[in-house]
Amino acid sequence: MKMLVMEDEFVSRSVLMEILAPYGTIESAENGREALEKFQKALQSSERFDIVFLDIMVPEMNGQDVLKNMREMEQQYGVFALSGTKVVMTTALGDFNNVKTAFKHQCEAYLIKPLDREKVVSALQGLGIV
Repeated sequence: MKMLVMEDEFVSRSVLMEILAPYGTIESAENGREALEKFQKALQSSERFDIVFLDIMVPEMNGQDVLKNMREMEQQYGVFALSGTKVVMTTALGDFNNVKTAFKHQCEAYLIKPLDREKVVSALQGLGIV
């Protein structure tokens, strides 16, 4: 499985990548711009990410905007709805507006920090990925 983790905080990024390591290859991004560049490059090369983990509060472009842009990019490349990359929001923000916005922009799961192995693996299982 090919994964992308967008997380600006080193410890959180490291923990998530360690949890995901047994399931495939992982690329990371520290900000929204970098995540979108990697996502677009993967779309162009036909080696799409299977799953993307997005923090909301990151520099340059927040996770909500990254998700919206990712879905727009997928449409431009002829990737629609159920065939798109799975997206899991990973954030400290658990308020209704952020959750609603994320699902409006078609995330598949929403995990509230702190993250642990059980939460992440449960989300992967719920998405039918593992």
